[in-house]
Amino acid sequence: MTARYSFIARVPDEPGALHRVAELLGANEVNINRIQYDHRIDRNTVFFEVTGPYDGYASVIGELKRIGYLQTSLPTLRLLTLSVWLPHRPGGLFEFLQEITNARANIVGIDFDDHGVHPERVELTLNLSESTAIETLLDRLKARYRLKVVEYDPTTRRLDDTVYYVRLAEQIRELIGDADDRFLLCLLQDMNHVVQELHHHGRDPAETFETCLVAGRRLRETKGPGFFADIQEFQISPRVRLWSFQLPAGGNTYLLDAGDDLVMLDTGFGCFHDECLRMFEACGITSLSRLSRVVVSHADADHSGGSGLFSAPSLMHPATAKIGRDLSRAYGSRSEGSVLEAVYTTLINLFSAYTPATNVETFPTIPLGFRHGFAIIDRLRVGDLVLEVLEGHGGHMQGQCYLFEPDAGLLFPADALINFDSLTPERREYASIAVYLVTSVNVDSELARNERRDLLDLVVETDARLASSGRRCLVAGGHGAVSVLEEGRLVSCGEVVPYRPAR
Repeated sequence: MTARYSFIARVPDEPGALHRVAELLGANEVNINRIQYDHRIDRNTVFFEVTGPYDGYASVIGELKRIGYLQTSLPTLRLLTLSVWLPHRPGGLFEFLQEITNARANIVGIDFDDHGVHPERVELTLNLSESTAIETLLDRLKARYRLKVVEYDPTTRRLDDTVYYVRLAEQIRELIGDADDRFLLCLLQDMNHVVQELHHHGRDPAETFETCLVAGRRLRETKGPGFFADIQEFQISPRVRLWSFQLPAGGNTYLLDAGDDLVMLDTGFGCFHDECLRMFEACGITSLSRLSRVVVSHADADHSGGSGLFSAPSLMHPATAKIGRDLSRAYGSRSEGSVLEAVYTTLINLFSAYTPATNVETFPTIPLGFRHGFAIIDRLRVGDLVLEVLEGHGGHMQGQCYLFEPDAGLLFPADALINFDSLTPERREYASIAVYLVTSVNVDSELARNERRDLLDLVVETDARLASSGRRCLVAGGHGAVSVLEEGRLVSCGEVVPYRPAR
């Protein structure tokens, strides 16, 4: 019985090395489905996805282990920079480099010029895999040469491209905490697949890797003392007050406060949970014991990633529940098989401490009626408001739902309607990461355009109906400020108050 497997080969940078692996696969009737190797990124690392019988695959893996071509762990690499004074005679540099070769050290950089200020001195940077090898090499060199240790860096930050993926793994480990080599190697395999896909779109591999890391760094930088938000407050009805919280990265969180009841719409990233609790307290919401429900608009981590950190039940579409458990954000769409969507989901979930809801209640999907082309699949009462749950069409993501209160004129359109003009440069920059990595944040762009048009029509119709009372339809989007519609554009309304935690 055939199955699909993946592995990472670490081959010597010499003619015939890659051919030897391909020959071994063919001899064991294992077919190559994907291979990716780029000498410009890493001269030794090759990613394979293959299909074949288990016995054949096991034979290949065993032989690759035997010849030292299989990468199953991430070596601990150490960087050493030396200044060495050599005898200025023929063969002097050759003899010195022979010592380096004998120590199995890899030269990262070398600088020597006999017309320079120090014609007898060579400066070189090495990486070695074991601290004992460094000690042995230094002892041998000290016995023959005058030398000075310029720098010893065990962190791998300055390693050259021969160990690019090792360095990348260490940077990921810094962002997500302890992770074993097996997990990181699987993640590198996935990230490499993204690089290969985006390379077909003309994207530079190094830029793609860096963009992945920027997402994690941004989330880490905006936790704790680096956290900030923008807050808006509206009295929606005699009994219900709306709080809007624009978080530093990702989606908004909303609270509907009815005094004896409190309902949350979307949670933001899980990594911001503690910061959000302190922010709520600063706004006078000192206890979440009143929190009866957490409504999740859709399964993206920046909207649902903290839902599992609240004891209140999380209400969501059945598709949102499926995606939240273990599926790509492209589930149920024309791009469901996209490796870009699958890996982006994995990376963002890792970086943002994604904690999906365990206490889940799903909306029914039998329509109770329709409004502007959207099925009304449920109604939620909060104080004196009755919010219709409108089922989206799946343009941004399967399972995305909208909340609408027709009498109060309040619409929560999630990520289908956003006031982009209200986003700060930092938030726009973060939002661009997803666009870069998946080429579009919408799993079906045509459906997304239709949903946006229908929602705008709903806002126009609501404004016209409320005009006699002097009220407007408030649009509380998934990102950006709460807004009203002016001549086809969303315009911020109400006061926006910046928030930073007390130091």
